[in-house]
Amino acid sequence: MTSNTQPTQNMPNTWQDRQVLVAVTGGIACYKACTLVSRLAQAGATVRVMMTESAKQFVTPLTFQSLSNQPVHSSLWEAVDRPDAQHIGLARWADLVIIAPATANILAKAATGICDDLVSTVLCAVPQTTPVLFAPAMNADMWANPVTQRNISTVKDLLNWKSVGPEEGWQACRTLGAGRMSEPDAIFDAASDCLTA
Repeated sequence: MTSNTQPTQNMPNTWQDRQVLVAVTGGIACYKACTLVSRLAQAGATVRVMMTESAKQFVTPLTFQSLSNQPVHSSLWEAVDRPDAQHIGLARWADLVIIAPATANILAKAATGICDDLVSTVLCAVPQTTPVLFAPAMNADMWANPVTQRNISTVKDLLNWKSVGPEEGWQACRTLGAGRMSEPDAIFDAASDCLTA
Protein backbone atom coordinates (compact mmCIF):
# COMPACT_ATOMS: atom_id res chain seq x y z
CA MET A 1 0.00 0.00 0.00
CA THR A 2 1.51 3.33 -1.00
CA SER A 3 1.16 6.52 0.99
CA ASN A 4 -1.59 7.96 -1.18
CA THR A 5 -3.85 4.94 -1.41
CA GLN A 6 -6.72 4.14 0.90
CA PRO A 7 -7.34 0.59 2.11
CA THR A 8 -10.02 -1.28 0.20
CA GLN A 9 -12.17 -4.23 1.21
CA ASN A 10 -9.52 -6.56 -0.20
CA MET A 11 -6.58 -4.79 1.47
CA PRO A 12 -6.31 -4.95 5.26
CA ASN A 13 -5.60 -1.66 6.98
CA THR A 14 -2.21 -2.00 8.66
CA TRP A 15 -3.03 0.81 11.06
CA GLN A 16 -6.56 -0.02 12.19
CA ASP A 17 -6.65 -0.43 15.99
CA ARG A 18 -2.87 -0.05 16.24
CA GLN A 19 -1.45 1.92 19.17
CA VAL A 20 1.40 4.20 18.14
CA LEU A 21 3.53 6.26 20.51
CA VAL A 22 5.28 9.18 18.82
CA ALA A 23 8.24 10.71 20.66
CA VAL A 24 8.90 14.29 19.58
CA THR A 25 12.27 15.73 20.59
CA GLY A 26 13.71 19.21 20.29
CA GLY A 27 14.58 20.12 16.75
CA ILE A 28 13.21 22.42 14.07
CA ALA A 29 11.90 19.31 12.26
CA CYS A 30 9.17 19.08 14.93
CA TYR A 31 6.82 20.71 12.45
CA LYS A 32 7.02 17.61 10.23
CA ALA A 33 5.94 15.45 13.17
CA CYS A 34 2.59 17.26 13.10
CA THR A 35 1.88 15.92 9.61
CA LEU A 36 3.06 12.45 10.62
CA VAL A 37 0.73 12.32 13.63
CA SER A 38 -2.17 13.46 11.46
CA ARG A 39 -1.42 10.78 8.84
CA LEU A 40 -1.27 8.04 11.48
CA ALA A 41 -4.55 9.13 13.03
CA GLN A 42 -6.28 9.35 9.64
CA ALA A 43 -5.03 5.84 8.82
CA GLY A 44 -6.88 4.45 11.85
CA ALA A 45 -4.18 4.28 14.50
CA THR A 46 -4.62 5.50 18.06
CA VAL A 47 -1.74 7.92 18.47
CA ARG A 48 -0.27 9.24 21.68
CA VAL A 49 2.47 11.85 21.66
CA MET A 50 5.17 12.42 24.24
CA MET A 51 7.39 15.48 24.02
CA THR A 52 10.62 16.68 25.53
CA GLU A 53 10.71 20.15 27.06
CA SER A 54 12.87 21.27 24.13
CA ALA A 55 10.29 20.03 21.63
CA LYS A 56 7.68 22.24 23.30
CA GLN A 57 9.76 25.26 22.29
CA PHE A 58 9.02 24.47 18.63
CA VAL A 59 5.45 23.06 18.65
CA THR A 60 2.89 23.27 21.43
CA PRO A 61 1.38 20.18 23.05
CA LEU A 62 -2.06 21.53 22.09
CA THR A 63 -1.19 21.07 18.42
CA PHE A 64 -0.47 17.37 18.90
CA GLN A 65 -3.46 16.94 21.18
CA SER A 66 -5.71 18.38 18.49
CA LEU A 67 -4.19 16.19 15.76
CA SER A 68 -4.23 12.96 17.78
CA ASN A 69 -7.37 13.55 19.87
CA GLN A 70 -5.32 12.20 22.79
CA PRO A 71 -3.60 13.87 25.76
CA VAL A 72 0.06 14.76 25.24
CA HIS A 73 2.64 13.60 27.77
CA SER A 74 5.73 15.58 28.69
CA SER A 75 6.52 15.08 32.38
CA LEU A 76 7.49 12.14 34.53
CA TRP A 77 5.54 13.74 37.33
CA GLU A 78 2.07 13.93 35.75
CA ALA A 79 -0.66 12.26 37.80
CA VAL A 80 -2.04 9.21 35.98
CA ASP A 81 -5.22 7.26 36.58
CA ARG A 82 -3.72 3.76 36.43
CA PRO A 83 -1.72 1.54 38.77
CA ASP A 84 1.57 1.46 36.84
CA ALA A 85 3.97 4.38 36.58
CA GLN A 86 3.36 6.61 33.58
CA HIS A 87 6.60 5.68 31.78
CA ILE A 88 5.93 1.97 32.18
CA GLY A 89 2.31 2.33 31.11
CA LEU A 90 3.22 4.24 27.94
CA ALA A 91 6.03 1.83 27.06
CA ARG A 92 3.77 -1.20 27.42
CA TRP A 93 0.81 0.45 25.67
CA ALA A 94 2.53 0.94 22.31
CA ASP A 95 2.47 -1.47 19.36
CA LEU A 96 5.05 0.78 17.71
CA VAL A 97 7.22 3.68 18.87
CA ILE A 98 8.32 6.38 16.41
CA ILE A 99 10.93 8.98 17.37
CA ALA A 100 10.56 11.97 15.05
CA PRO A 101 12.62 14.03 15.08
CA ALA A 102 15.35 11.92 16.67
CA THR A 103 18.00 14.39 17.76
CA ALA A 104 21.62 13.59 18.52
CA ASN A 105 20.73 14.17 22.16
CA ILE A 106 17.97 11.55 22.41
CA LEU A 107 20.04 9.02 20.46
CA ALA A 108 22.95 9.56 22.87
CA LYS A 109 20.64 9.06 25.85
CA ALA A 110 19.14 5.89 24.39
CA ALA A 111 22.55 4.46 23.51
CA THR A 112 23.91 5.01 27.02
CA GLY A 113 20.79 4.30 29.07
CA ILE A 114 20.32 7.83 30.39
CA CYS A 115 16.79 8.37 31.73
CA ASP A 116 16.45 11.99 32.81
CA ASP A 117 13.07 12.96 31.35
CA LEU A 118 9.83 11.28 30.28
CA VAL A 119 10.88 10.50 26.71
CA SER A 120 14.26 8.96 27.54
CA THR A 121 12.75 7.00 30.44
CA VAL A 122 9.92 5.59 28.31
CA LEU A 123 12.37 4.60 25.57
CA CYS A 124 14.43 2.70 28.12
CA ALA A 125 11.30 0.83 29.26
CA VAL A 126 10.00 -0.19 25.81
CA PRO A 127 9.84 -4.01 25.61
CA GLN A 128 12.36 -5.58 23.25
CA THR A 129 9.48 -7.07 21.25
CA THR A 130 8.04 -3.62 20.41
CA PRO A 131 9.43 -2.12 17.19
CA VAL A 132 11.05 1.30 17.48
CA LEU A 133 11.62 3.49 14.42
CA PHE A 134 13.68 6.67 14.59
CA ALA A 135 14.01 9.49 12.08
CA PRO A 136 17.28 11.36 12.68
CA ALA A 137 17.28 15.14 12.35
CA MET A 138 20.33 17.29 13.03
CA ASN A 139 23.01 19.51 11.56
CA ALA A 140 25.31 17.80 9.03
CA ASP A 141 28.35 18.10 11.31
CA MET A 142 26.42 16.61 14.22
CA TRP A 143 25.30 13.76 11.96
CA ALA A 144 28.89 13.13 10.82
CA ASN A 145 30.26 13.21 14.38
CA PRO A 146 31.80 9.80 15.17
CA VAL A 147 30.12 9.73 18.57
CA THR A 148 26.71 10.23 16.96
CA GLN A 149 27.45 7.47 14.46
CA ARG A 150 28.54 5.18 17.29
CA ASN A 151 25.31 5.91 19.17
CA ILE A 152 23.25 5.13 16.07
CA SER A 153 25.09 1.85 15.61
CA THR A 154 24.44 1.02 19.27
CA VAL A 155 20.67 1.56 19.13
CA LYS A 156 20.48 -0.40 15.88
CA ASP A 157 22.69 -3.30 16.92
CA LEU A 158 21.95 -3.56 20.64
CA LEU A 159 18.31 -2.46 20.75
CA ASN A 160 17.32 -3.52 17.20
CA TRP A 161 15.82 -0.11 16.43
CA LYS A 162 15.09 0.72 12.79
CA SER A 163 15.83 4.03 11.11
CA VAL A 164 14.56 6.11 8.23
CA GLY A 165 16.75 8.86 6.78
CA PRO A 166 18.20 11.32 7.22
CA GLU A 167 18.11 13.06 3.87
CA GLU A 168 20.52 15.47 2.20
CA GLY A 169 19.41 19.05 1.71
CA TRP A 170 18.98 22.55 3.05
CA GLN A 171 19.19 22.84 6.81
CA ALA A 172 17.97 25.44 9.26
CA CYS A 173 21.58 26.41 9.99
CA ARG A 174 21.84 27.63 6.38
CA THR A 175 24.03 24.79 5.18
CA LEU A 176 23.57 21.88 2.80
CA GLY A 177 24.27 18.33 3.83
CA ALA A 178 23.02 15.13 5.41
CA GLY A 179 20.84 15.43 8.48
CA ARG A 180 17.41 16.59 7.29
CA MET A 181 14.61 14.52 8.76
CA SER A 182 12.81 12.38 6.20
CA GLU A 183 9.44 13.61 5.02
CA PRO A 184 6.34 12.40 6.87
CA ASP A 185 5.28 10.13 4.00
CA ALA A 186 8.62 8.31 4.08
CA ILE A 187 8.40 7.87 7.85
CA PHE A 188 4.82 6.65 7.53
CA ASP A 189 5.85 4.05 4.93
CA ALA A 190 8.81 2.89 7.02
CA ALA A 191 6.52 2.60 10.04
CA SER A 192 4.11 0.47 8.01
CA ASP A 193 7.01 -1.83 7.16
CA CYS A 194 7.85 -2.15 10.87
CA LEU A 195 4.35 -3.35 11.64
CA THR A 196 4.16 -5.83 8.76
CA ALA A 197 7.68 -7.23 9.02
